Amino acid sequence: MNARLQAIGDALLGSERRLRIRSARCLLACGLMAYSVASLGYFVAVGLAERGAVLALALLGVGGMLLFYAAIRSGASERLRDPSLTIAQMSFALLVGALAYTLAGRGRGAVFPIMMVVLMFGLYSLTPRQVRLMSALALALFGAAMALMAIVSPRIYRPEVEFAHFLVIAIILPAVSMLAGQLGQLRDALKRQKAELREALARNEALAQRDELTGLANRRHMAALIEAERVRSERSGARFCLAVLDIDRFKRINDSHGHPTGDHVLKVFAAEALAAIREADVLARWGGEEFMLMLPDAGLTAARLGLERLRTRVEGLRVVHEGRELAFTVSAGLVEVSPDETLVEAIARADRALYQAKQQGRNKVVAG
Repeated sequence: MNARLQAIGDALLGSERRLRIRSARCLLACGLMAYSVASLGYFVAVGLAERGAVLALALLGVGGMLLFYAAIRSGASERLRDPSLTIAQMSFALLVGALAYTLAGRGRGAVFPIMMVVLMFGLYSLTPRQVRLMSALALALFGAAMALMAIVSPRIYRPEVEFAHFLVIAIILPAVSMLAGQLGQLRDALKRQKAELREALARNEALAQRDELTGLANRRHMAALIEAERVRSERSGARFCLAVLDIDRFKRINDSHGHPTGDHVLKVFAAEALAAIREADVLARWGGEEFMLMLPDAGLTAARLGLERLRTRVEGLRVVHEGRELAFTVSAGLVEVSPDETLVEAIARADRALYQAKQQGRNKVVAG
């Protein structure tokens, strides 16, 4: 049953979210039009309106709205600036309402609520300027209908009564425009708040995943990425490597040149390392002057060549900060992650390989 209802809903509204919303709104407008025109049947039954004229109006109103629905549901309206055809639908409905006013005779007062429903229909989707335009159109159409009928049928549409009706809608419609302005301001404020909230959430997410100083992935995020790569490796059989990198004698840099210079060195190293590694590789700040590099789809030989390229690039750097020039090097411990070991064990092996690189004089890459 649910599948059948879903199929019917897809057939009527489409499967894409925005198309479904537009189609549903247009079908609702079609229903309101059909109900409004059908209500004129009462006036026919009590002899206040002619059957033929009301039937013609029903065909015009419902048929016109179904054409709008067909344009929206088929996607033809997507090429237009307003794919929902809101202004066009409202203009058409106001025109039908004005025609209904000319047919309703002594029951014409019942048409006014229909006019208000049409205007309310656009309050939440149109701009205040567009609502003012629709209000002016309603005033013009109904004012023309009142003037015409006061001339053509003054016995039923008494001029003084029509003038009173015109004064009523001339008071009501500006009030609708003011309400639309307030709703528009509220809608704009909500949009700004939603945009600010999205930006704040994006910043928080970035802060949760990135190291503030270098912009690299932080330790927590890197651990999650490594675990995801391990799962992928187990599933596909692909190899991957991990390397722990450490800036040599970094404490001496901090002690001799100050922590701002040390921070600058970390940022320079991060930028140079990112330029040296593959696009698929992931570099993270693991802690202090220590970094973690993950090399997906790489065996030990290829990974070592990449690390040697990075090491050579760093060795040739000359960093200038606050008028002082200094050079630094980096040591690395590299391992290929084995399917039968945990990540903790693999990282421990990389740490031991890094220790060997330090023991061998630094500025080296040692594979464990």
